[in-house]
Amino acid sequence: MSQSSEYLISTNPANGEEVGRVRITSVAELDGCVERAWHAFHHSGWKSLLPHRRALVLNAIADGLAAEKEKLAHLQMRDNGKPLGECRGMVESAIGTFRYYAAVCETIETDVTPSRGDYLSFTVLEPYGVVAAITPWNSPIMNDATKVAPALAAGNAVLLKPSEDSPLLGPELARIALAAGLPADMLQVVQGRGAEIGAALVAHPGVRMISFTGGTVSGSAIGRVAGERLVPAALELGGKSPHVVFADADMDHAVAAVVAGIFGSAGQSCVAGSRLFVQAERYDEVVERVVARAKGLRVALPDAEGVEMGPLASFHHRERVIRFVERARQEGGRILCGGGIPQGPDFDKGAFFEPTVIDGLGPRAASCQEEAFGPVLVALPFKDEADLIAQANGTAFGLACGIWTESFKRAWRIGRALEAGSVWINTYKQSVTSTPFGGFKNSGIGREKGIDGLRLYAQVKSMYFGLHEQPLAVAK
Repeated sequence: MSQSSEYLISTNPANGEEVGRVRITSVAELDGCVERAWHAFHHSGWKSLLPHRRALVLNAIADGLAAEKEKLAHLQMRDNGKPLGECRGMVESAIGTFRYYAAVCETIETDVTPSRGDYLSFTVLEPYGVVAAITPWNSPIMNDATKVAPALAAGNAVLLKPSEDSPLLGPELARIALAAGLPADMLQVVQGRGAEIGAALVAHPGVRMISFTGGTVSGSAIGRVAGERLVPAALELGGKSPHVVFADADMDHAVAAVVAGIFGSAGQSCVAGSRLFVQAERYDEVVERVVARAKGLRVALPDAEGVEMGPLASFHHRERVIRFVERARQEGGRILCGGGIPQGPDFDKGAFFEPTVIDGLGPRAASCQEEAFGPVLVALPFKDEADLIAQANGTAFGLACGIWTESFKRAWRIGRALEAGSVWINTYKQSVTSTPFGGFKNSGIGREKGIDGLRLYAQVKSMYFGLHEQPLAVAK
């Protein structure tokens, strides 16, 4: 992605060619976007629309996405380099998210609370008003839907700020939503760099709630601003997720999941299983098998038949991954496979990087503590459960983990002991819109998805209806 004085230019990371461009929203224009959002919130009728009527529009948005699934998948493939099959899956995920929150609109319940007097007390949900939704570059259409669908379902107007590295899907979603019957200006897209328009959006006094997915450094900065402004912020941040293989695991399944968990999406996933922990007596065997599988992965153009890993999402991100691997070398890490740029005519113009496995590092090495956000796996042995828990929990992150064992009791013990918002047992990287998602520690605050994913974008209001027969006394 490059930036001119007025436009963001999307560059295809598979070949370096321009895909499209979008006009940057100036900080001066942001005031108008917020003003129009508030006008739509107050005057379009969306917030007071009966839930089943709101659900009809959300389902119509899902229908619009489905009608353009192939076009959107190809656009995302060119915008950020993911394999075409994966992009199709992400459009399907976005469709499912809008359908899910259409259903939640019609079924969500609030509480009638126990009273202690002559009154009826209960709760209702109220929208915040104008919500800022800031999404990352790794899975644009899916992440956009994860924020926009529940925020709209709760009755809010949304200002969607896509990453400057993948700006092309957000406008398509806004166009489809408008055609589906969403009132004008209830969903607007603002474009630009995070340090400029993103920072202005977060700080804008007209924004009443902030939802951000991205890096921990940016999330911390947003959290500080939100704290100063006293507005809620949902922060889904980074990870250094442990993928654990015990000696009694089904090794065929475990090895396959370890490889898929780190090299799927070229490792550009917040839940990528980037730290492999193997019980010491099976360590050499498992690492050898993982390395052999990594070496055999089909790295190719994202629309090539049988592609398993495409390019990284941008050339500047590849430079970051290269620096990460070089630092691991300097720390004493052994590069068991990969570690460089693949050679060949298909790779010469793209931001490709080889699947990489590193061992020989201690758990406190920077490469075992910090997120690469690329196809880089660090492998470490562990002796027993206590050693594993100490190592796996020994980072600032706590987003996800995977556990492979045939012992139900061990899986329960380890799953409860590890500090992670999602625990996968004898599987990995499963996700469904109906199940909450978020992290512990520096991996974030709040939970997206599920019924609580709608509540995230709503305020609880307590209502009391008096039932007393006599006038209220000053004191009792």
